[in-house]
Amino acid sequence: MGKKKKKYYTVWKGHHTGVFESWNDCKAQTKDYQGAQYKSFSTFEAAKKALKGNYKDYIGKSKKFTSELSDMQLKKIGLPNYNSISVDAASSGNPGVMEYRGVDTKTKKQLFIQGPFQEGTNNIGEFLALVHGLAILKKNNSKRILYTDSKIAMSWVRKKTCNTKLELNNKNKPVFDLVDRAIDWLKNNDYSTVIVKWETKAWGEIPADFGRK
Repeated sequence: MGKKKKKYYTVWKGHHTGVFESWNDCKAQTKDYQGAQYKSFSTFEAAKKALKGNYKDYIGKSKKFTSELSDMQLKKIGLPNYNSISVDAASSGNPGVMEYRGVDTKTKKQLFIQGPFQEGTNNIGEFLALVHGLAILKKNNSKRILYTDSKIAMSWVRKKTCNTKLELNNKNKPVFDLVDRAIDWLKNNDYSTVIVKWETKAWGEIPADFGRK
């Protein structure tokens, strides 16, 4: 197994801002910080340059991806369907500060974003992102498909439930209010949108990825 490549972490908003040389150092600055903004880079120079810029200009912009799958495997999987929306969530800690969003798969143009919420989990965010995407596509009578990289979220949507182990408290009540609305929407709406698992090993990170870790 090859040596793991070093990463550098830019923190735009956190307990302390700057460029950090380990994930643990980055996590210390962003954990329990509402609205934390951070992302990883492959070089110190890139991370330092990003620090002078705007966080929103960097999220979702990942480095060039090279698949480790064989040509035969890649051929079998094929290419993504770009007539689609991709959704993803990010959580600083689990539970921790959580947000989710949806983008146009081809252009990566952001179509919706919610959060950051003070306390949530990545699975809850993935679930909410899927239902949000379903509602938008139905409202617009769109035939686009919906990509997610979360099998758990796909299962929850299919079962019309949110099987989280997170317990309701004052801190996460806004998230649970959204969960209740999402479940209610699923139980009271039919939809024809096809939900498809994003093939990360073949295509790289899903276009809606926040590109943090």
